[in-house]
Amino acid sequence: MSELPRAHPAKHTRRNEGKAGDGAQRHDVIYRAISDAIIEHRLQPGARLREDALSEVFGVSRTGIRKILQRLALEHLVTLTPRRGASVSRPTAEEARDVFAARQLVECELMAQIASRVTESDLKALRDCANRERQALKAGKQSEAIKLSAAFHNQLAELAGNATLSEFVGRLCSRSSLILAVYGNTGHLGCESHDHDELIRHLESGNAERARAFMQRHLKAIEASLSIAEAPEETPDLYAIFDSAPA
Repeated sequence: MSELPRAHPAKHTRRNEGKAGDGAQRHDVIYRAISDAIIEHRLQPGARLREDALSEVFGVSRTGIRKILQRLALEHLVTLTPRRGASVSRPTAEEARDVFAARQLVECELMAQIASRVTESDLKALRDCANRERQALKAGKQSEAIKLSAAFHNQLAELAGNATLSEFVGRLCSRSSLILAVYGNTGHLGCESHDHDELIRHLESGNAERARAFMQRHLKAIEASLSIAEAPEETPDLYAIFDSAPA
């Protein structure tokens, strides 16, 4: 098992120059840096996230790092274990199947409500999100594309007008983002880049049944694209991973 380097004096000095210290804005920057590193596979499933090392790397207190890790844990990106600390979550094949089965049950059934309620303004917002997702994927920004895909599905769920179901879909999409980041294939999201555009056209025409059938095929295609394989636990070199993280 590789260990975190004991000292990087010069690098450590540079990383702490001009730091904003602990604070909500600084914590958001660190949260995004760690989240992106997980989704972009720079931090592998099972990788240990030591509070002391992250504190040194980002130049903030361990209390601040602990809050950030707790936030990541709520989104299922990080697992917190008593006496062991934090590690990047490692979704199992069974968990992946359960998450997509839940999405099938909920998201497909929401299509009827969405088709009956969607407005021109809603469709415009959905098209904009789908376009940004497509552009991110084209530019090789896998992390951003995965987040935008989740955002698209979150927006859809909100249009159904059921806050409880919308919140549930949001949690499922968060878990799906990690599953897709870990077990998906770089360069695509397990479906055609125009899939979301086609779904929007079904909703625009008010054809709820076609929208429902399309969503079912869409989710099945994503699940079928996953390549799930076990990976050994590791202790990553956090200095190397976050060397270019935002200051």
